[in-house]
Amino acid sequence: MESIDVGGRTRTYTLVTPDSGDYDRLLLVFHGSTQNAGVFRKFTGDSFDHLPGTAVAYLDGFRGNWNDARKASRFPARTQDIDDVAFAEAVVKRAADGRETYAAGYSNGGGMVIRLLHERPDLIAGGAVIAAQQPAPDNLLVPGLPVVPKPVLLIHGTKDRIVPYAGGEMAAWARVAFRVGGGMLSAPETAAYFAHRNGITAPPVTTELPAGGRSRTTVSRTDHRQDGRPPVTLYTVHGGGHTIPGPKPSPALMGRTATDLDAARAIAGFFGF
Repeated sequence: MESIDVGGRTRTYTLVTPDSGDYDRLLLVFHGSTQNAGVFRKFTGDSFDHLPGTAVAYLDGFRGNWNDARKASRFPARTQDIDDVAFAEAVVKRAADGRETYAAGYSNGGGMVIRLLHERPDLIAGGAVIAAQQPAPDNLLVPGLPVVPKPVLLIHGTKDRIVPYAGGEMAAWARVAFRVGGGMLSAPETAAYFAHRNGITAPPVTTELPAGGRSRTTVSRTDHRQDGRPPVTLYTVHGGGHTIPGPKPSPALMGRTATDLDAARAIAGFFGF
């Protein structure tokens, strides 16, 4: 674990580099609510640790959360106005050393990636958002900033009981448990939103992926692509829960985890690692 001072507050992160010590790029990873870097790595079976040519910085949230893009967040990172954008910038300056940087986040961490895409697109070359969505216009914390097109990868399960695939507000129990609220776009609407930001006018194309996992889920990929524009891709995990697809199933209460899609590999393939 490494420490760094951000505005007089000590923040921590874990940096995992290739065995050679050499790397071509940095990936910032933002965990989900109530997690930390170590929990996220176990949660995903360390699958993000071995991306080719990539150093991975697993950042630790403030008391388990991120000051994300939703106005209606009420956890301590928001109520204490924790500057997680500055934290991300500090890690990039220290660990990237001029290399290209990407960001990936799960749930609340996905909301943090959405915030960076809007507020500090200069920090990252692209973002991957898992089990999180674009806040509705009246719930977006950082509206009205200049648009900088970036490639965006989205992954979401249709049976997510915490962040519903169809958008809207979270269930009442989840709003209380996670101290968040406000409306969200659906997963397809989120993909269309970022495609519009990127200037993509061509209709999306959906492809069904071959089934081969053991999780009783299927996956479809919807691509928003147009020459000269950064792409946007949505992986829809049919029957999937509030989980990260990959080799390690999440606890049953989170819903089904797709094992025929590996989120870490999908991120590497999408961004061309």
